[in-house]
Amino acid sequence: MTRKAPGKSHRDGISLMELAEMFPDEASAVAWFESIRWPEERHCGHCGSVDTKPVPNAKPMPYWCTDCRSYFSVRTGTAIEKSRLPLRKWAFAVYLYVTSLKGVSSMKLHRDLKVTQKTAWFMLHRLREAWGESGIEPMAGPVEADETYMGGQRKNMHKDKQAEFKKSRGPVVGKVPVAGIKDRATGTVKAQVVPDNSAATLKGFVTAHTVEGSTVYTDDAAAYRGLPKRRHEAVNHTAGEYVRDDAHTQGIESFWAMLKRAHKGTFHKISAKLMQRYVNEFSGRHNVRDADTIDQMSNVVAGMTGKRLMYRELTNNI
Repeated sequence: MTRKAPGKSHRDGISLMELAEMFPDEASAVAWFESIRWPEERHCGHCGSVDTKPVPNAKPMPYWCTDCRSYFSVRTGTAIEKSRLPLRKWAFAVYLYVTSLKGVSSMKLHRDLKVTQKTAWFMLHRLREAWGESGIEPMAGPVEADETYMGGQRKNMHKDKQAEFKKSRGPVVGKVPVAGIKDRATGTVKAQVVPDNSAATLKGFVTAHTVEGSTVYTDDAAAYRGLPKRRHEAVNHTAGEYVRDDAHTQGIESFWAMLKRAHKGTFHKISAKLMQRYVNEFSGRHNVRDADTIDQMSNVVAGMTGKRLMYRELTNNI
């Protein structure tokens, strides 16, 4: 009897040996990045003109735009603009980024690529830019909606903070609320850091990401009651009910589980001001999980176009 292979066996993966053969030198990495950035015709990263020409021996800007009279490269106008790292290292970073289901830490990337931890941290945030704007259309459903709370445990806080939070109500005080929705038909997830868990906030999130007439499944939280122009069913978690016919939230809860395992096991601590970037990473990776590895890598590289990110812009938010 033939046994089904574990995991997503239908996907075409890439081994480390195959990756080394794909990118044996810098020229091969440059060619790969250019094939994704310019699949039809090379264009200027400054003005978009196709009236360009190569400039022999001009490094690191090997092309010249005759319209805006500027030098440019495949990095210009992307999240890796101004990076001095070889594109071969970037190709390996993209591979590690998409194949690490629970995320890759800056410490691991720093060791694997022989760059500083600071550089690795910035590299990962540049890669997260690829999924900064998901562009997901409102979901037709049926959908599952839920919220979670990201943050550390009180017992791990400094004693001064523990004393402060003892005066507060509930176990989620001081944590970052994240709302999420999953389309059962497509498996697509959309998640977003929200200011609070009020009815106005959560119902606003659900209605913004679903079409009228869709079926929405939630838990018994009062905030979801009265969803406008949607068919709403809830399971009563308070009473120990987790599945009732088609009503359950196990799909979106599975996504939360992966996000929290990454938080605790890989990153350990995530700044509240940067939380959305990590949420984007995991929802983006979830939404392309059925694609072949090379397609996932290409998706990230293509997604970095037009998303220039400077280190000072990133650190100013912390």
